[in-house]
Amino acid sequence: MDGIDWDGKRMSSKIKQIYLRYKTPLDQTGKVIFRLLLLTVSAILTAVNTKTFINAGNLFPGGVGGLTLLIQRIASTYFNTAIPYTPINILLNAIPVVIGFRYLGKKFTAYSCYTIVLAAVITDMIPPYVVTYDVLLISVFGGVIGGFASVLCLWADATAGGTDFISIFLSVRKGVDAWNILLGFNIAILMVAGFLFGWDQALYSILFQYAFTQVVKALYHKYQQQTLFVLTDKPREVSQAIYAVSQHGATILNGIGSYEQGQRHIVYSIVSRGEVRQIMNVIRQVDPKAFVNSIQTQVIQGYFYQKPTE
Repeated sequence: MDGIDWDGKRMSSKIKQIYLRYKTPLDQTGKVIFRLLLLTVSAILTAVNTKTFINAGNLFPGGVGGLTLLIQRIASTYFNTAIPYTPINILLNAIPVVIGFRYLGKKFTAYSCYTIVLAAVITDMIPPYVVTYDVLLISVFGGVIGGFASVLCLWADATAGGTDFISIFLSVRKGVDAWNILLGFNIAILMVAGFLFGWDQALYSILFQYAFTQVVKALYHKYQQQTLFVLTDKPREVSQAIYAVSQHGATILNGIGSYEQGQRHIVYSIVSRGEVRQIMNVIRQVDPKAFVNSIQTQVIQGYFYQKPTE
């Protein structure tokens, strides 16, 4: 990538304004309040979803929440014992929380713990409520609500706990796609649930988890990448603008236009998908005539900068 003295004199005044705008942190009090608001809404949605759609359909969501419900139902069905949701869920989250504190950041983990505990407590407090008895509707809408609750957590730079800690740890620290590991964990839960309680609920749970995953993929893009090709007459300014927003560098290529046979400059950069809209806006400010092609990136080999969790 092209090395540029980002804080030096070569940076134009317009680029400096963009750089300082994205570099300067937001008001901390407002940021904390906003994060807590998102996490509180997420916890409430998670609890309500559990006591309405998930319980009504006898579904088993993925991750630690699904394992908690499985343990509860095993205790209730086979041992005639009612176990509260909160202590099981917090106990199962203990090891992932330790991983979070050690490797992912104390603030990130503290906010996640707030969500885990609040969701568990509210789940035990509110009574069950049946919205519909149609298991297909329960599976789809329960998955959509659960996915949206998870996205609210991710927008607040936190997680709903459990396997999310492990997934982010493997993605950020090890560069490993954790999808297959988490899929195997969820399949194990569904196999046990299907064997003990019938395969109908286990199969509907797959539909629930699919809807959940699609919502997360559609609304949260931090760990997805896009490749940008920018045709511009201001390659250095565009490169600086990309860095100002994303802290990702760029490579400047020379090309020839096929129609006019004129010299053209191409700025090539890979950025996080969630940053593309902001980058498009600042490129338009720097060079209104720039032509931008954005392509979804499937595989990256090598180092790709991710903004660290706090």
